[in-house]
Amino acid sequence: MMRKILLVSAVALWAGSAIAAEPIEGNWKTEAGDTARIAPCPEGFCITLVNGKYANKQIGHMKGNGGLYNGQITDPKDDKTYEGSAAVSAGQLKLQGCVLKVFCKSQVWTRL
Repeated sequence: MMRKILLVSAVALWAGSAIAAEPIEGNWKTEAGDTARIAPCPEGFCITLVNGKYANKQIGHMKGNGGLYNGQITDPKDDKTYEGSAAVSAGQLKLQGCVLKVFCKSQVWTRL
């Protein structure tokens, strides 16, 4: 009986966290101070800069749900594309882009 209660509790916690996950869609303030818009697109969710030096430039796309995403991210300064991941939590988007899964850079964006 105890085993059943633990299993039901674990499933309830997992389901609750999936339901409570924040969406990736919306406007985000980048570390550079620009606004990036993340919206649905054929690739999943596309990331486009709204203002700043690289306004209207698509800089990435992600697929996923439940607060965890994977895809590609382009650094607009040098136009290099990296394999990336993103996690949404507490009004923040934590992005990571990697080369060969070894050399990685991270940024944290805040929801606007």
